[in-house]
Amino acid sequence: MKTRNIKNLVCIALAVFALSSCKDQAKMDADKKAMEEKISMEESNMKAKEAKVNEEAKKNEMMATSITAVASSNEELSTLVSALKAADLDKMLSEPGSYTVFAPSNNAFEKLPKKMSVAELGKPENKELLTQVLQYHVVSGVITSDKLVEAINGANGKYTFTTVGGKDLTASLKGDKIVLKDEKGNKTEVVLGNVKASNGVVHVINDVLLMK
Repeated sequence: MKTRNIKNLVCIALAVFALSSCKDQAKMDADKKAMEEKISMEESNMKAKEAKVNEEAKKNEMMATSITAVASSNEELSTLVSALKAADLDKMLSEPGSYTVFAPSNNAFEKLPKKMSVAELGKPENKELLTQVLQYHVVSGVITSDKLVEAINGANGKYTFTTVGGKDLTASLKGDKIVLKDEKGNKTEVVLGNVKASNGVVHVINDVLLMK
């Protein structure tokens, strides 16, 4: 009888030990899984932060060489930059995109009549007109001098294209110079072409283009 009781006690003890061991193992497994999930989440957060930092650095680098930045670094385009800021277009030309800008020099703006001067157009009541004038100098996509010459030759000497403002310009050649004609029939030459920027290209011209 005593032997049987001892055996029963031993069996109970073994069962309790086994159950306890199972619980300990289950807890260890749960702790291990929780730790793995925590590490995985931390790694994901770290990668997300790194990606954000890299994206921000890339954006800053792009803005530092954007059309607005390139124009701002050229003293001959300071009037244009002031006009872009007055029309709130400087931000557009600083951000990612693909543009071709025909940039009037400071001298080009000085040729304008007083009623069309940047000082006059920069007034709040004339902001819409200033925006339209500046948009008449911007084209979607990158058009290098070579591409423009190719397009002119492919169009029998006169290539017409549309600006972001929805108005047309016509390009032609005068010797080795690219000539632009606006809707009023005024002509101007590209005096400096293919100034590269991170979001497009700039061609400096010696007159302000005017639409009808």
